[in-house]
Amino acid sequence: MKIWISLFIGFFLANILGYGGGPASIPLMYEEIVNHYKWLTNAEFSNMLALGNSLPGPIATKIAAYVGYDVYGWWGAFIALFATVFPSAFALILLLKLIQRHRESLVVKGMTLLVQPVIAVMMLLLTWEMIEDSVHSLGIIQSLIIAAVSYFALEKWKVHPAILIMISFVYGGVVLPNF
Repeated sequence: MKIWISLFIGFFLANILGYGGGPASIPLMYEEIVNHYKWLTNAEFSNMLALGNSLPGPIATKIAAYVGYDVYGWWGAFIALFATVFPSAFALILLLKLIQRHRESLVVKGMTLLVQPVIAVMMLLLTWEMIEDSVHSLGIIQSLIIAAVSYFALEKWKVHPAILIMISFVYGGVVLPNF
C-alpha cells in the first residue's frame, strides 16, 4: 500500500476512534505507529511523546506532524495532520447542535461514562509497555527511583509536567551516556 495512504488511514483511525481527545488517542496512535506500521520503535515513540508533551499545543497533532514528516517528509506531515484534525473538526461541525439538543439524555450520559474505563485501560496498557521499556534500558532500581521522584514532583511539589520532562531530558543526557 502506498505510504501516504497508510499515513492517512493510520492517523484517521486513531483519531476517529480516540474519544476524549489527545490522551485517549495516544494508545491508538501507538498501536498504529509502533505495532501495526512499525514507523517508530517503542523507545522512539516514548521519546517523541515525552518531547511532545513538553511543547505547547495538542499532543495528537504534534505526534502526527513528527511521524508524518519522519515517514514521508513535508507531504507526510500534511497528510498525517489532516487525518488527525479532520475527523474531530468534521464531527464537531456536524454534531454540535445534535449534542446540545440531547445534552440531558441518559443515553448520551451513559455513553460518555461507559467509554471512560476503556480509555483508562488503554492508557494503563500503554504505561505498562513504557515501564517495560524503561526497566529494560535503565534497570528496575533506577526506573523505580525516577518514577517515585516524578510522582512526588507532580503530586506533592506541584512541579509543572513540562518542567519535569525537561529535567528528565537533562538527567538522561548526563546520566545515561555514563550508565
